[in-house]
Amino acid sequence: MFSFFIAAIPNEWYGQTKFNMIDTHCHLTYAPFRNRLKEELDAAEAAGVRACISIGTNSEDSNAARVLAESDARLWFTAGIHPLSTDDPVDWGVLRACAAHARCVAWGELGLDNHYEKPVASLQRTMLDAQLDRIARWSSEGLSKPIVIHCRKAFDDLIPILKASGLPSDRFVFHCFTGNPDEARKVLDFGACISFTGVVTYRNAPEVAEAAKLVPADRIMAETDAPFLSPEPMRTAKPNRPAHSIVVARHLAKIRGVDESTFLNVLDDNAVRFFNLPLEKLAPIGG
Repeated sequence: MFSFFIAAIPNEWYGQTKFNMIDTHCHLTYAPFRNRLKEELDAAEAAGVRACISIGTNSEDSNAARVLAESDARLWFTAGIHPLSTDDPVDWGVLRACAAHARCVAWGELGLDNHYEKPVASLQRTMLDAQLDRIARWSSEGLSKPIVIHCRKAFDDLIPILKASGLPSDRFVFHCFTGNPDEARKVLDFGACISFTGVVTYRNAPEVAEAAKLVPADRIMAETDAPFLSPEPMRTAKPNRPAHSIVVARHLAKIRGVDESTFLNVLDDNAVRFFNLPLEKLAPIGG
């Protein structure tokens, strides 16, 4: 269980540079953040995270994310069915209504998860096909949006399905990438973007760091997946928080051997462009 006490954030975790970025994937409808949205977004903004995207995991959760996004201009949301939510009740009308909302910026998260035995793979596949079919149809009706992909130990299964959907490959982002360099190449060859969480900072996940070095500068993003996957050096801190996306971003810059300030601006530009966020392009940090 997560504690409902959320400690203050030590400044040394973020450094002294002024940052601009977006947490492209968090779950602010989840229990650790309940009734404290403003406090979390204020803390994120103080750390240099100017906006967040709260991700829908079923129709009810997507609608809850909509309600949150309506209450604060720093928050957007997505609409979709997570593969581990395949057994949850689905209201396709609610999902479509969420997607039509002005603050909904993507479909998802959706995909396949082969790490867990349940829901069984056949049910996950049925739900995935149902979502992709509806997304294709609804996109033709004016609801074209990028798609957030959950892929855990399922690259060889999932990528051919996404190819066969006919949806543009450059409109997919594989979130929370935990694969190896070969799997990253498969995603990149497909044409999708890749987003990294705190896992890229873990000493026991060197393959993820190696994969992060391969991603072209215009196809990489950073996220927290909060309340999960706190990065080093606060890996034991629960819950993870949107403000911690700064730590992920700084670590990515370090392992890629690029200027930190420049890279943070690249991440911000990528997020704004990919999700078509109505945010102004920021002046370069330090510029």
